[in-house]
Amino acid sequence: MAPETQTSFQQLDTKKSHLKTKRARRGETVMGPHLIRLPKGAVPDYIKLTPFQELSWRMMGNYVKAKGSRDEDLEENLLKAHMKIRPEEYIAYMYMAALITAIAAIVLGIMLVIIMSLMGMFLIGLLLGIMMPVLLPILVFFGLKSSPAGTAKRRGKDIDKRISGSMSFISAMASANVPVDMIFSELARQPVYGEIKNEAEWITRDTELLGIDILTAIKRGAQRSPSIKWQDFLQGVVTTSTSGGQLKPYFVMKAEEYEKENKLELKSTMETLSMLAESFVTVVVAFPLFLVVILAIMAIIGGNAANTTMILFLVIGVMIPVSQFGFIFVIWDISKET
Repeated sequence: MAPETQTSFQQLDTKKSHLKTKRARRGETVMGPHLIRLPKGAVPDYIKLTPFQELSWRMMGNYVKAKGSRDEDLEENLLKAHMKIRPEEYIAYMYMAALITAIAAIVLGIMLVIIMSLMGMFLIGLLLGIMMPVLLPILVFFGLKSSPAGTAKRRGKDIDKRISGSMSFISAMASANVPVDMIFSELARQPVYGEIKNEAEWITRDTELLGIDILTAIKRGAQRSPSIKWQDFLQGVVTTSTSGGQLKPYFVMKAEEYEKENKLELKSTMETLSMLAESFVTVVVAFPLFLVVILAIMAIIGGNAANTTMILFLVIGVMIPVSQFGFIFVIWDISKET
């Protein structure tokens, strides 16, 4: 009697060693599920909500899930901002914050109406008491909703600011014939590159921990990046690799391109700062001096010294400090982006 033939399912033994998690030996490359040796002292980075966010999810989670409305823009902004919280949890957090703000605004509004009534300004107090519970929760809700977009925008600016230096690092490693996955792995260990380091960490996580191939990981990294320049660079890596091109000349070309753009941006920033310096001398230094002299002469000629003295106090105590701090803030904000 001929032996019974086995089916495909019977031939596949799920207890075989090749389906188990393997431990790589020295010099051996293990494909499929395998153990990853992390640096000494490294611990998994779990997603942890703050106590208020946990309370918000317990109180508002059922309402958010029952509502079932998906905010794709919020989900995209949370991903680009690297905010480790689910969109549903963040929406519950927004609702809870707006609700608590509304309750606090109602209490403050009632107290304000009572205080203003005792001062004989009941109508003003009533108007403020009605506006506070309406406006403050709306401001808190939309402020929290726009927070991930603002964080993503700041990350994008930091990436654009450091992309020229990171391209030099990448092109130098590519010139030494280092593989693409190792380039991003080494880039993820360089804290000097700021948010680019975090972007490289996510690509390395996808390849080493999730088992995704490097081109798919780079494509996903381009989709979730808040920087247009970084997206263009990663998409170029995928396009060059899939079309059979060489990555080394591409990396060198991108390094030269971003270096030229960085020089042009620095030149534009220096011209803007020089224009602000000239405006500072005119608006903050020369104009107040002329105004003080003119007001002093008018006080002597006109004889109305009280009003002129009040205007002088406003110019010296309010106008000059406010204008100086305004110029300082603008210059600081421009210099921070370079």
